[in-house]
Amino acid sequence: MNIRDRQILQIALPSIVSNITVPLLGMIDVAIVGHMGSPVYIGAVAVGSMIFNLVYWLFVFLRMGSSGLTSQALGRRDLTEVTRILIRSVSIALGIALLFIVFQIPMKWLMFWLIGPTADVAPYASTYFNIVIWGAPASLALFSLSGWYIGMQNTRFPMIISIGQNIVNILASLTLVYGFGMKIEGVAWGTVIAQYAGFIVAWGLIVRYYGRHLRPTPSPSQREWCLETSSIQQSNQAPLPSGGAGGGFFQINRDIFLRTLCLVAVNLYFTSAGARQGAIILSVNTVMMQLYLFFSYFMDGFAYAGEALGGRAYGARNAAAFHETLRRLWLWTLIVTTVFTLLYFCTGEWIVSILTDESQVIEASKVYLWWAWLIPAAGCVAFIWDGIFIGLTATRGMLVSSFVSALVFFGVYGLTVGVVGNHGLWLAMVVYLAMRGVLQTIWYRLRIFNGI
Repeated sequence: MNIRDRQILQIALPSIVSNITVPLLGMIDVAIVGHMGSPVYIGAVAVGSMIFNLVYWLFVFLRMGSSGLTSQALGRRDLTEVTRILIRSVSIALGIALLFIVFQIPMKWLMFWLIGPTADVAPYASTYFNIVIWGAPASLALFSLSGWYIGMQNTRFPMIISIGQNIVNILASLTLVYGFGMKIEGVAWGTVIAQYAGFIVAWGLIVRYYGRHLRPTPSPSQREWCLETSSIQQSNQAPLPSGGAGGGFFQINRDIFLRTLCLVAVNLYFTSAGARQGAIILSVNTVMMQLYLFFSYFMDGFAYAGEALGGRAYGARNAAAFHETLRRLWLWTLIVTTVFTLLYFCTGEWIVSILTDESQVIEASKVYLWWAWLIPAAGCVAFIWDGIFIGLTATRGMLVSSFVSALVFFGVYGLTVGVVGNHGLWLAMVVYLAMRGVLQTIWYRLRIFNGI
């Protein structure tokens, strides 16, 4: 294993662990309310979690934008800019969170109108929302801090923070529910406490390990530290030209926000289209999408490596390091994709039986399971390009590819659903995933490659 592979794995593996722990926050809440004696509590947490997952996902640009810019600044050994990016990103996150809190009533009304919880679930879901909304400053600020850590080539700290959040959430929720006799309120406050605990730890790690190096004007010792943390070798390497791929801070965040809207539109429509075909098909699609999500947890880890290492090489104007990073990322992509394809091919039915014990869902899934075999190959290219484009801050390419691919998704579904039913929905999803990768490849070759 060469040094580039070690650098990739040092970033990817902790990110994979962090990704896997993220769903645990919601699962813990569901597990606790599942023993409260009424299904309305489960429904309330499900609705509340869906609201915040959807809303927060729209602001994932806070992580992506700070990651690419920070890695480039580190590659240039510009600690002043590294500090500015950190402060600016966290400030924007806190400003957005403040707007959430100020406009929480119309926001709740809109989300309840979109989701439509039943009359028995709505009051409890409202209680959950009214409490968890106060965790918005911590949650959104953690997006910024996580992106900054990735840009600083450090995914170990976000992993520690994620694991710590889950531990705090378990302890706080159990204490409030069983120790103080709370119901849905105890679970909600446990979630908020865990969010602020994660934020405090994240900021404390910055102060402890980076604080003395982040100053408005770097001193000689700061520059020496930056040389140590930015270990790309400069000798005998072809330099990258400046400019070409990057964009301004607000342009980057705008592009990522609009790109995320395209992704949200596709995913929401995929769910609603399945729901219109009945409870069994909806359940089948939901279970099978878990296979895609599990694959994405691993591929996101390597995408983060692309953000960090690709952005740092671009910031250092080091073409050889950039291209070597890209080559090794494609090799790891081939390995991971092959493993998951074989895994789903050989054990797909068994995995479905673990995710659900409903015999009707298991039987119905057999007709569609082969689509899951195609998901890794269809989606893998877009994951890596997303990471590379974020590192280069070439976010316009991400937006254009996502927008066009979303149009293709709706077009394919509209043309095929009347002929092949739910198979048309899965065909549209697979084509959509593959099209993103194809368009980003074309964009890279035409708009970026010649500048590198």
